[in-house]
Amino acid sequence: MLTIQNYVKANTLEEAYELNQARNSRILGGMMWLRLGNARIKTAIDLSGLGLDQIEETDRVFKIGAMCTLRQLETHTGLREFFGDTMAESVRHIVGVQFRNQATVGGSIYGRYGFSDILTLFLALDTFVELYDGGTIRLSEFVKRKKDKDLLVSVIIRKSDRKVRYESIRQTKTDFPVLTCAVVTGVVNGKETWYVSVGARPMHAALVEKEWEISKDTAEDTIAAYAKEAAACYTYGTNMRGSAAYRQHLAEVLIARAIRSILTEE
Repeated sequence: MLTIQNYVKANTLEEAYELNQARNSRILGGMMWLRLGNARIKTAIDLSGLGLDQIEETDRVFKIGAMCTLRQLETHTGLREFFGDTMAESVRHIVGVQFRNQATVGGSIYGRYGFSDILTLFLALDTFVELYDGGTIRLSEFVKRKKDKDLLVSVIIRKSDRKVRYESIRQTKTDFPVLTCAVVTGVVNGKETWYVSVGARPMHAALVEKEWEISKDTAEDTIAAYAKEAAACYTYGTNMRGSAAYRQHLAEVLIARAIRSILTEE
């Protein structure tokens, strides 16, 4: 059972940060997972009054506030125009609209959940996180850090000429994923680069980069070999949803599927 002794709606980020330094303090996101636990929280800190629930678009970036909901990612016009259906695809299997209207981007990313669909997608994109005390760092660096008491203020995705696909496998609709996969390609420093992120292994998503030269004329067995090479870079575990060997096989299939989809894009 979750118990909360004190509730504070922060007036500033500074106030929220200072309150959060206490050992038994906790930032409230959407509370979709926190409420299911048995934590005893001395001070619960609400960030909902700090304007962190907006998605800002400029010529160079999308800046997504930590209190934005997954539903906002799903319906935002700018994100859809830039990424096509990929952003919506990454969240559409997460329980239902009511759930996605409450679950927050900050909670999902800061929690580094093994089952997080959006962490998998964001890792493959050119993504940074803005921390109150720690500054702005790459998401790929953030996920490797030990959890601390800093505040996640926003997630920043840089716009670039890249193609992206997202894939996931679930045993039943709305269930936790057995495996998640995002594949992104673009030209970086004059070289064709492929970014592959695989999550729900059942560990949190991890990213690998490959300098592959793949065209529409690339043979199917070559694509399969690339997918197998990338899938072998990850560690997999076994739980009730699948074995480690099964997950690695799924990773090969999803990576190859995403590559083929990108190659057929007009």
